[in-house]
Amino acid sequence: MRPTMRFDSILDTIGRTPVVRIGKLAPAGINLFVKVESFNPMGSVKDRMARAVIEDAERSGALAPGQTVVEATSGNTGISLAMVCAQKGYPLVITMAENFSVERRRLMRFLGARVVLTPASEKGTGMLAKAVELAREHGWFLTRQFDNEANANVHTATTAREILADFAEDGLDYWVSGFGTGGTLKGVARGLKAESPGTRIVACEPDNAPVLRSGISQERSVDGSPSVSHPSFRPHLMQGWSPDFVAKLTEDAQREGLVDEIVPVGGAEALRLSRALAREEGIFCGISSGATLAAALDVGRRAPKGANILCMLPDTGERYLSTPLFEDIEAEMDGEEMEISRSTSGYRFDSPAAPPQKPGGPVLPTEIDPEAASMVSRLLEDRQQAVVMFALEWCEFCWSVRRLFARLGISYRSVDLDSAQYQEGDVGGKIRRVLAAKAGAPTIPQIFVAGRHVGGCTEVFDAYKAGQLQEWLDGADVGFDADANIDPYEFLPGWVHAR
Repeated sequence: MRPTMRFDSILDTIGRTPVVRIGKLAPAGINLFVKVESFNPMGSVKDRMARAVIEDAERSGALAPGQTVVEATSGNTGISLAMVCAQKGYPLVITMAENFSVERRRLMRFLGARVVLTPASEKGTGMLAKAVELAREHGWFLTRQFDNEANANVHTATTAREILADFAEDGLDYWVSGFGTGGTLKGVARGLKAESPGTRIVACEPDNAPVLRSGISQERSVDGSPSVSHPSFRPHLMQGWSPDFVAKLTEDAQREGLVDEIVPVGGAEALRLSRALAREEGIFCGISSGATLAAALDVGRRAPKGANILCMLPDTGERYLSTPLFEDIEAEMDGEEMEISRSTSGYRFDSPAAPPQKPGGPVLPTEIDPEAASMVSRLLEDRQQAVVMFALEWCEFCWSVRRLFARLGISYRSVDLDSAQYQEGDVGGKIRRVLAAKAGAPTIPQIFVAGRHVGGCTEVFDAYKAGQLQEWLDGADVGFDADANIDPYEFLPGWVHAR
């Protein structure tokens, strides 16, 4: 009988991630496996650590109920902490260098966290210093992911135990991992060495930022935190790997003799193998996963036949959409896809077919409903809410106008004609017929300012660019950001620009 799959909270789904054999990409005669950490609820290995450090602080009393949590992160830790803090009810503030992918900060904010960006020029040490400063000044709880023993301990207790169980019968010859905080590296290596001393631990780092291979010690402040960037650090492509300092947990792993080998990995190879995992193995992951696989393949080419190698895949690929990993992936159809479209006659952008006419079909009513007309008049005469937009809930052009109004700080009433409120008795349809007669066009949205018809989406944009919208808003005593300098057409959906 399989174990129950019912859980008391999302946090109970963390861990127990699968180990998957690599087929096409593995060297001949080598048994290459990957541990797919994207199966964690927030898509990365950091879910394990996030829950562990928060619950450790709860047990020790270091974190009080309702206290704000703060941490510096390149993204994955922040996303995981946002999940944990949302579930447990703690406010969360994340500090993050501005050069990390925008998907990460949007995911954290979506989960309720606040994200404070730091200058890219100040690198990881800058975002960490900002987190320390915020914790000190505001009395917030700093999770200290780079030196918190709870980070390493959870990997000894869970990740390492899972690996040992999965390779209990045939043994594990090599375990390969990158490092950021060093929690995964120290924790898993410690657990494996204790019960499988023959397993070689392979750490990998960017070839252009050899902070471990250099042998140069990290300079630290009195409290043990890094005081300066490591002299061997250079910017690299593997977000989450190798910050510009050596974390204490990473230093511990190396000093305690847990690391048997360090393999350098190039950024181009990391990108190539991330894409290869997706296209040849069907495994969707990020750049650091491709980088770790690159190191595992290097080990595999040197390993004896029949060796068992396990490679960590830290996260999913969706948080890399704005990075070089996706730079050759277009949103619009390429030439080959256009040819497929043209291979049949219908549903094409280059020669759209006319909608079929059904002889004798029902004729839509054109008469104006008096109650709907009266409703529209009342809405337009209400000077307490001078800006009125007749819209559809999920129309992209309506959302383009909403984004403009939000950016300008304009208060408005949205009458969403396709919402449940207006569907009963076809009230929305009746209002649309009133608007079509008033505006001379059947399209939605239609926007009015103090009863004046402005028009649809592009008419509002044109009125803003010409300064007319601002004059009408002033005349109606509607507040807005008069200093904004924006092109409203940037708010249109991407597929419009592509045409």
